[in-house]
Amino acid sequence: MPTWLRILFCIFFLPLAVLDKGLGPIIIVFLLTLCGWVPGVIGAILYSNK
Repeated sequence: MPTWLRILFCIFFLPLAVLDKGLGPIIIVFLLTLCGWVPGVIGAILYSNK
């Protein structure tokens, strides 16, 4: 998946953006999203670029 598309996916579909990374990152991004949208986006971008 191209990087720009993955970043857009991280912005709009936070937990789904890290679906291919396993269950741990999905739960972490979901919990960060519950704390706020910005922490969720940052976490999703960090996990998707690993």
